[in-house]
Amino acid sequence: MEKTVLAPSLLSADFSNLADALAQIEKNNGSVVHIDVMDGRFVPQITYGQPVVKSIRPLTKLPFDVHLMVEHPEDQIESFVAAGADWITFHYENTVHIHRIVEHIHLLGKKAGIAICPGTPVEVLSEILPFVDLVLVMTVNPGFGGQKLIPQCVKKIAVLKELREKNKYSYKISVDGGVNPETISSVIESGADVIVSGSAFFSGALKWPM
Repeated sequence: MEKTVLAPSLLSADFSNLADALAQIEKNNGSVVHIDVMDGRFVPQITYGQPVVKSIRPLTKLPFDVHLMVEHPEDQIESFVAAGADWITFHYENTVHIHRIVEHIHLLGKKAGIAICPGTPVEVLSEILPFVDLVLVMTVNPGFGGQKLIPQCVKKIAVLKELREKNKYSYKISVDGGVNPETISSVIESGADVIVSGSAFFSGALKWPM
């Protein structure tokens, strides 16, 4: 990806018609399908799992970024890759052996992403940044769609961009939470490469490209 791209989140789609949701993403210039997997423990809600990802995989050629908001994400990687994930993004906050998980994802031939919640500073990622393909900055507290962006979180994007340039890293910066027509400019200007949008995209409020 050479420019900022849109990754609509299926969390805000009509779960009874995911085929239509994927068609909307393709029609409206989405480049990635963001799939929020929630287990009801790391975050309050439960969404969907491997069978759903497998069932929708034949419906589009767009890459799937599976965002694991689950406890023990290391136990889920192989099955989500088998179901059709292209990227696996997991949280810094819910695992200890981060480098091991990243290596495992790469050994399976997929891209590895690390996500951080609003209360987690960028600095904790210093040792893993050379190895990941994606850093996902949560600009809302994970678990629910339709929340308002926390403005202070936008600063993390600029910090990650500066670290990438300074150290010649290659990760992409993804932003998830409260991105809508009012907030998207600040997110892009700060250096985001991937814009995750759920409710604003599926309601038609966010048009792409800008």
